[in-house]
Amino acid sequence: MSESIRVFLVDDQQMVRAGFRMLVDSQPDLTVVGEAGDGREAVDRLAVTGCDVVLMDVRMPVLDGVGATALVTARPDAPRVLVLTTFDLDEHAFAAIRAGAAGFLLKDAAPDDLLAAIRTVHAGDAVVAPSTTRRLLDHVAASAPAPVVDDRRLRELTDRERQVLVLVGRGRSNHEIAADLVVAEATVKTHVSRLLAKTGSRDRVQLVVLAFESGLV
Repeated sequence: MSESIRVFLVDDQQMVRAGFRMLVDSQPDLTVVGEAGDGREAVDRLAVTGCDVVLMDVRMPVLDGVGATALVTARPDAPRVLVLTTFDLDEHAFAAIRAGAAGFLLKDAAPDDLLAAIRTVHAGDAVVAPSTTRRLLDHVAASAPAPVVDDRRLRELTDRERQVLVLVGRGRSNHEIAADLVVAEATVKTHVSRLLAKTGSRDRVQLVVLAFESGLV
């Protein structure tokens, strides 16, 4: 049997952490290895606690989830961070994504959705639905400086990879991109993998932000 996915909980409400712990520990492939009540405590404990996925609240005292995410993801072999927020358009959640989080989920998400999200980010993918991705772009559009089209991260991309990056930036799924470009979905997955490697992006969410910031979208 494969090892359990180690989950660390960060939330300033003890009852919320208790609920998440019960849910996570009820799964045979997941286990809670620690928890913290604020971002600073989380950073300190994660320095000595091995884990795979961090469930990170964004609005906390002492150090918020954005600052904690930036510090945690900057470390070698950093765990994946899944941001939890009460509001669908929480600017702190967007900031956390730009700080290195693998995605975000609403706290009132269905239990099965939360469990699936943990497994998804652990597998190396991102958790941001296409509709939310488009709202993310709207948010970035309202606050970002003028885009720089000659972004150095794009210099090694082929024309086809740029096309795929544009479509990823528009919130299209691999299936939708395959239909748009009339290619196999496996081919799209290969292009996305190459995009991640060439641009130094951790996941699909960072590709979305890159597509916008570089002026491609």
